[in-house]
Amino acid sequence: MTPIVAIVGRPNVGKSTLFNRLTKTRRALVHDLPGVTRDRLYGQAKVDDREVTLVDTGGYDPPADQAFADEVHAQVEVALDQADLVLFLTDGRVGLSPLDHEVAQKLRRTKKPVILAVNKVDGDRIEDAAQEFHALGLEKVHFISASHGRGVRDMLDDIAAMLPPAEEKDDDQEAERPPVRVALLGRPNVGKSSLINRLTGEERVVVSDVPGTTRDAVDTPIFKNDQEYILIDTVGIRRQGKVKRGIEKAGVFRSLRAMERAHVAVCVLDVSEGVTEHDLGLIGQAVENYRGLILLLNKWDLLEGDKYKEDEVKHRIERALRFAPWAPVIYTSALTGKGVSRLLPTVDKVYADYNRRVETGPLNRALETMTERHQPAMRRGQRLKFFYATQVGVRPPHVVVFVNYPKEVHFSYRRYLVNEFRSFMRLSRSPLKLTLKERSGKRPKGAARGGVKGPAGPPGKLIKRS
Repeated sequence: MTPIVAIVGRPNVGKSTLFNRLTKTRRALVHDLPGVTRDRLYGQAKVDDREVTLVDTGGYDPPADQAFADEVHAQVEVALDQADLVLFLTDGRVGLSPLDHEVAQKLRRTKKPVILAVNKVDGDRIEDAAQEFHALGLEKVHFISASHGRGVRDMLDDIAAMLPPAEEKDDDQEAERPPVRVALLGRPNVGKSSLINRLTGEERVVVSDVPGTTRDAVDTPIFKNDQEYILIDTVGIRRQGKVKRGIEKAGVFRSLRAMERAHVAVCVLDVSEGVTEHDLGLIGQAVENYRGLILLLNKWDLLEGDKYKEDEVKHRIERALRFAPWAPVIYTSALTGKGVSRLLPTVDKVYADYNRRVETGPLNRALETMTERHQPAMRRGQRLKFFYATQVGVRPPHVVVFVNYPKEVHFSYRRYLVNEFRSFMRLSRSPLKLTLKERSGKRPKGAARGGVKGPAGPPGKLIKRS
């Protein structure tokens, strides 16, 4: 198992800045306002060639008048319970505070190894003044600057020395399957955080009726049936004109970036409010990014018994999926748990299609059949010639077709090719990326039998159309 290192401390000491430096990302939201981080944020970091899981937490013991203070405190307690090592961060510029003493006392009671890192120490003068932190009685003390990297290397050496021993792996042990990254997208307060808590069986993220509770894209790893999933809870995305500058705008930006690093996007819709134009826009963004897509209609229990509203929502969904007919639809209630168990098995099916690969030979025979059945129209007096096709990638399946005049291929014929390739490759739950490239002559020797190598997917039969 990958060891877990939890970063804790009072509010606004630089925990998210240190998290970003150690994970070499900018995923944690950083702001001068205390209380920006509310949920646990997970990330991977390398410590002496060993991978660890870092957990960024909210401010420990935040002020009672701060929003969601009890919920943030509960999130920190869970992070401490899971951690193999605790990185206690303090503020060297502000100096030692009574709250630091309280946190140190609580950390000692956990019986976990603790490293004290005094942050914002940018020079010798500040370091001299920060010697007072030795009064906390912790053995390992480092004076660092998370912003500039000062002292971080020595701190990492101590972390490596205090981690539990690495587990030995058998030589014949089967390689672990990579995690499937699943981004939950949707408008504010549609139930994304409740859905994650229902899937994990614990309060992993803060849930509230107040829109905008989630401020950052929060990664939650879970294991089901020997498969790891990274559930990415994102900021509720409002219409552009409604997004406020500052923290909310940065969080929305990270949500859109979260979709880019996800394999499967789950668009969560609140059926009690109907399917809005903004929902359709989010679905369109997932399609444009060639992500696996699942539509999850949450709060379906509120419509049970109202046949008119059920039919209205289903009709709206059918219209929305005219440009993504391959996307599965799940009807759920995160509150009661009804239908939630169908989500991860559906993710598995979408991900399997998302990784499907077919060899070049069968693709070329399929292309020949397609063009014979439906010849492309003449464009500006020019006859279009399709030479050969090859699959160049997966996630999404990406097919390149070489043609003499790619810019003259009409969008309707391009759509025809996409539909036929999807049918042939049996991509019933995944998008297909099609690229048309120019080629003026015959294909080179062996092109039909070369191309991208790899395990062949089960080539399907072309559907005969009336």
